Amino acid sequence: MALITPALAPAPTPPARPVRDTSVDAVRALLLGVVVLLHALMVGVSVAADGSPVLRNAMEGWDGFGPLTWILQIMPLFFVLGGFASYTQWTRQRARGVTPDAYVAGRVRRLLMPAAGAIVAAAVVLAGLVVAGVPAEIVATAGFRTGQPLWFLGVYLGCSALVPAMVRLHERHRAATFLALAAGVVAVDVVRGATGTTGIGLLNMAFVWLLLQQLGFALADGSLDRLRRGPLLAVAGAAVGLAGVLILTGAAPANLIDALNPPMAILVVAGVAQTALFLALRPRLRSAAAGARTSAVISWVNARAMTIYSWHMLVVIALAGILLLWHAGLPAPLTADWWASRPLWFAAVLTAVGLVVAVVGRREAARDSAMPPSDRARATASALTGVAGVVTILVAGSSPSGWVVGAALVLTALRLQRVRALTGS
Repeated sequence: MALITPALAPAPTPPARPVRDTSVDAVRALLLGVVVLLHALMVGVSVAADGSPVLRNAMEGWDGFGPLTWILQIMPLFFVLGGFASYTQWTRQRARGVTPDAYVAGRVRRLLMPAAGAIVAAAVVLAGLVVAGVPAEIVATAGFRTGQPLWFLGVYLGCSALVPAMVRLHERHRAATFLALAAGVVAVDVVRGATGTTGIGLLNMAFVWLLLQQLGFALADGSLDRLRRGPLLAVAGAAVGLAGVLILTGAAPANLIDALNPPMAILVVAGVAQTALFLALRPRLRSAAAGARTSAVISWVNARAMTIYSWHMLVVIALAGILLLWHAGLPAPLTADWWASRPLWFAAVLTAVGLVVAVVGRREAARDSAMPPSDRARATASALTGVAGVVTILVAGSSPSGWVVGAALVLTALRLQRVRALTGS
């Protein structure tokens, strides 16, 4: 696997680095915008033969979507840059004497608080649709589509809870950690392909995303700073070539969105290519982010990143619901008229998401926030309860009852956080 190999020598004391990296902030804001627009693109409202409205994934059956995902599958870089942020946050807090448990508690709170409101709102809306007599098929589709993006929250919670331990491995056994995770990714894909056992692929929910997070650690500690533009572009080209081989041999799907569930090795390859391109473009990204207006937009988006991510799909589905009410005369998905209407649709989605976030999205907790010292068992219980709530929605999100149970679990996780904050124990 074509990996960017970080320096092999241990680095227990990372070099001093800027508190903020504007290139990282700019790309994280851009990637979040891509996610919102991608999900907006997937929403298709059409009319059945009997004249009834239909809500479906507009990209299903379109041959052009596979190649488009080679650009739009940005989750690998999302996790790399998330690893960058986690490394800088944790090492800075650790230097101030913050304990691993307090750090994990703060991360769980910061991730769950913005999501909790959106999850509760979705449960209420879906239950209201049932009471209003909306056809069960439309309610199920709305619940499923609204819950789909929450896989990221569940995985990110798990990765964040492991940051102190993974940073320690990165500092003491850097090469071994990279190689072990990479070997796990490849082994899972090989066994899955050889046996046809899809379930084993779920192990890569850990191996793939933790490996990309570790790559973010190497990006944060300066290990990759010495790489010049030429070698970086060569690494990116080699990774793209390897991805092509995996697709052509059938080891990976041509549609990289399909490689998410469960995650596959090609996502790591894509992450390597994206990271190399990011490093090659970093000076230009910093210059582009230096303008006052651009910087203000980037800061606004990053300060509310989880609020935007948590609420955007509910907003998109709500807008689709409005179209369902006035479906007469709407162009069928993938027609020329439908494509011509996408800029207006995207503008409506971005405007609506911005307005909702401005109303419900109080500024998210400071990046360095940490909970008071707490026992490991209680911190772990909070994280696991939050993950359980998200998993419940992912598994049973087609039913309003699944959302209700998931919301209850997420609120319970936050309740545990509040108890720690009040008691300091």
